[in-house]
Amino acid sequence: MAKDLLGKVLFTNIDDEITSGIIVETEAYFGVQDKASHAYGGRRTNRTETLYNSGGVSYVYLCYGIHHLFNIVTSVENEPHGILIRAIEPLSGKETMELRRNMPATKAAISSGPGSVSKALGINGDFNKKDLSGEEIWIEDHNIRYKADEIVEVPRVGVAYAQEDALLPWRFLVKGNKYVSKPNKF
Repeated sequence: MAKDLLGKVLFTNIDDEITSGIIVETEAYFGVQDKASHAYGGRRTNRTETLYNSGGVSYVYLCYGIHHLFNIVTSVENEPHGILIRAIEPLSGKETMELRRNMPATKAAISSGPGSVSKALGINGDFNKKDLSGEEIWIEDHNIRYKADEIVEVPRVGVAYAQEDALLPWRFLVKGNKYVSKPNKF
């Protein structure tokens, strides 16, 4: 599913300002078995409880006390699988994104990396556990498709603590897209 999300369009509607971006980078997290997952070993906390919902809701958490990271819960109730959205290519509401990020939409850093995605789209902790078919945040299929040779599969970023699971090629990105987060030399 993380690979299938590439090319889908993520939207937010905040105070009647719609912003969107094409998803160009994702990371998959495989629930209780995945040492890199917040739910590894069946861990259930106030923060991770959202992951245990049925798929189709957002899981937003604060990373390092600074960045809100947006994830999609993807499985059935009590199977805490999720997909982190790591990068988007700005599509609509670019002016609003530029104000939120204080940089031009042509600059890759505007939405490169999961914290930047959230800032550009206005996603904060209030977006945790939102229905992704709602009116505040949603995903659309605009028939943007990438061929197999346009998608790179590499290990996830920042999960060295997960030992052998850190080596799993569960980071998916669009080859050559400038909005993909670093390292992006693919």
